Amino acid sequence: MSVAFAGNSTTSPSREAGPLRVMIVDDSVVIRGLISRWIGAEHDMEVAASLRTGLEAVNQLDRINPDVAVLDIEMPELDGLSALPQLLAKKRDLVIIMASTLTRRNAEISFKALSLGAADYIPKPESTREASAADIFHHDLIQKIRHLGARLRRKSAVASPPLAPASPAPVVRGPVARPAAPAPAPAVHAPSLGSLATRPFSTQAPKVLLIGSSTGGPQALMALVTELGPVIDRFPVLITQHMPPTFTTILAEHLGRTSRRPAAEAVDGEPVKPGRIYLAPGGKHMRVARSGADPVIALDDGPAVNFCKPAVDPLFTSAIDVWHGNILSVILTGMGSDGMRGGKDIVAAGGSVIAQDEASSVVWGMPGAAANAGICAAILPLNQIGAKVNRLFAGDRS
Repeated sequence: MSVAFAGNSTTSPSREAGPLRVMIVDDSVVIRGLISRWIGAEHDMEVAASLRTGLEAVNQLDRINPDVAVLDIEMPELDGLSALPQLLAKKRDLVIIMASTLTRRNAEISFKALSLGAADYIPKPESTREASAADIFHHDLIQKIRHLGARLRRKSAVASPPLAPASPAPVVRGPVARPAAPAPAPAVHAPSLGSLATRPFSTQAPKVLLIGSSTGGPQALMALVTELGPVIDRFPVLITQHMPPTFTTILAEHLGRTSRRPAAEAVDGEPVKPGRIYLAPGGKHMRVARSGADPVIALDDGPAVNFCKPAVDPLFTSAIDVWHGNILSVILTGMGSDGMRGGKDIVAAGGSVIAQDEASSVVWGMPGAAANAGICAAILPLNQIGAKVNRLFAGDRS
């Protein structure tokens, strides 16, 4: 889903040349120093400012003119959630990444921030002295800054093409004709479906729907599940969203309210049945297995896959042993290539893959990897995926 930007101000001039300018806003001097060092070590980004409060960020935004802001939630004077709409009102194309510790309150605030226009969120480790947690935070933050910042610049380049040299206005005699409406701007890097190979949908009837997503996924999932009631009622739906613990608990609650169907984090050993949404819990891979004749959830506390835990590939690959080729999988917006290898296995077993298109994705990494691998039966805008999935489960194989 495209990032929703709030505010009424105009987009600032694009700055394609030079590194991404990052504004760090956090009341912790340790966190500010850590992030500053990480950004300073990257060739394609620089620290534009390191500030202690949201109020400083709002007051100095025009002078700093950053591309990306890493915004803490809990700060004195003006917290992150309060600063967010004020920052976007002053610069509507500012990419804001919310940063918070893993508490239920902060997870709820992060979801609220997404609805107010934040581009993404990132969990901060409880202690930066824990090497593995700091390494994950480092990797994920740099990747989010890079990919979301690059997407912003591509959008700005298309929205603000170079101006042609001025020429004298022609002398007009007679009635003035109404000018023709300008042609719509081309979608930013939207894939030409003719240039990406697609394959026919499987002739085997799907018996399960598998969904994988990452950056931009919570918004995309909320939009998608509202359209999937007929499928959820008759078939199990399993989702892996790259997300830490606590955040997945809240995402499952939101999905349940949005879809008006039961939705929860999956529990190891529980039966997989129609009428429910099963969400991979943060910090564990969700696989499926057979217990006698029945499919069950099998949670896996093994190492990260594709830098992610939970990851999409383990779910996709394990489902083949349970449902063979009777699988429909959907890969939504997200960084990296998670889901592509599992999608290949599903197609080889006789199932089908749908990928979200680039124009409607926040980051076209995961769906782009699947599309470019030639494993997709369709590459669709987010607002067309639900209807297509419903038709496929109703028997349409076209």
